[in-house]
Amino acid sequence: MSSKVLLVEDDRSIATVVTAALEDEGFILHHCENIASRDRLLSEHRFDVMLTDVMLGDGDGIESLHDVRKADAEMPVIVLSAQNTLDTAVRASETDAFEYFPKPFDLDELVRAVKQAAGQRSGAEATPAAEGDGMPLVGRSQAMQGVYRMITRVLRNDLTVLVTGESGTGKELVAEAIHQLGARKSGPFVAVNTAAIPSELIESELFGHEKGAFTGAVAQTIGKFEQANGGTLFLDEIGDMPAEAQTRLLRALQSGRIRRVGGRQEITVDVRIIAATNRDLAPMIAEGTFREDLFYRLNVVPIELPPLRERVEDIEVLTQHFLGLAAEDGLPRRQIAREAVQLLEQRRWRGNVRELRNVVYRLALLARDEVIDASVLSEVIGPEGQGAPEAQKLDFEGALQLWLAANHPAPGALYQSALAAFEKPLMEYALAQTGGNQLRASKLLGINRNTLRKRLSELSINADRFARPL
Repeated sequence: MSSKVLLVEDDRSIATVVTAALEDEGFILHHCENIASRDRLLSEHRFDVMLTDVMLGDGDGIESLHDVRKADAEMPVIVLSAQNTLDTAVRASETDAFEYFPKPFDLDELVRAVKQAAGQRSGAEATPAAEGDGMPLVGRSQAMQGVYRMITRVLRNDLTVLVTGESGTGKELVAEAIHQLGARKSGPFVAVNTAAIPSELIESELFGHEKGAFTGAVAQTIGKFEQANGGTLFLDEIGDMPAEAQTRLLRALQSGRIRRVGGRQEITVDVRIIAATNRDLAPMIAEGTFREDLFYRLNVVPIELPPLRERVEDIEVLTQHFLGLAAEDGLPRRQIAREAVQLLEQRRWRGNVRELRNVVYRLALLARDEVIDASVLSEVIGPEGQGAPEAQKLDFEGALQLWLAANHPAPGALYQSALAAFEKPLMEYALAQTGGNQLRASKLLGINRNTLRKRLSELSINADRFARPL
């Protein structure tokens, strides 16, 4: 017997294409354009699958799904939407939708999803709505839709996630979204930058230590794994983790147990792991600098974040979002003219969304008028590839305040985050000025050469790349 599909779609061109594709596969299609007609058809027929748009002429297709569940609690529902935000994807997930497709969608993928849905009945309970206003991620571009769909697919499980993407694309925001919208939202979210921890301290940082375990261990300390118990542990910059620490981490992930440094008792921990890196791990695995078995343990669900240059259409909404955040953080409330946005859209944004956010905060701080126009933009941030003329007048304290306002370091990580953010470019500047000569660089910095060498190792800075050709 052919499966019956109900299509609730008020865009007739989309309805025509979807109907033709599904009928070619043998499905029996019933089409309507609004909620009232949908409810009437549901009362008259039993459908195997329903496809519904969100914005319909007489209401919200997602909000009204509770009426659909009353008619048929087990009918799979596939949501189609032109409102391509993370909020829409999450709302669809919270109603136990079988699948979510942002418009424009791949017709072959839709047909495959309908076939899968027709063969089964979904009986899972809906995930409660996330508390709080707003979503961690912003953007409606097609490039972000795959990210949103992957996030919604991991909300109801504890599968390990590996987030990849260039620096500044928002990898920690993805981790926060998975935590805040998932089943572990009532538990702690603990973030740790594994690259910023000295290799000799990383075991203590992750697993904790007992009093007297080593020189300076004057009291028992709880590590990040125990701090995140019942919640989510976000391991950032996992590609920069030292080899020995990778082994210890793998053991903890395999067993679900840890042992504090200097301790004898194994401790069972219940944490969801989300890792992130801006590095390509494949060549590192080939070189032997990253463990292949750890990669497979982490890469259960991969989520790749697109760079900002591949989602240019999101720059305007991101700019407006950051202007709002800047005002909430005490900076002057600004607006931005369309021609200024167009100039932002033309930039390359090597630092991605983080760079855009910092630029917007700088504009909010330094612009003289309420409206940021093209001339103000050029004056404050300068042409592509040049520094900001007005920003150059900021003293170090002002730059630090701007960085703190833009980045919001996590509690307990404020000092380490700020130190790493400012120390690394300082070290690189000294090496660049001295052609990679560590002795001269240490004298320029005014620190001991051994101290410089240690910090270069801890910050993963290769001095050789600053060497000048003979």
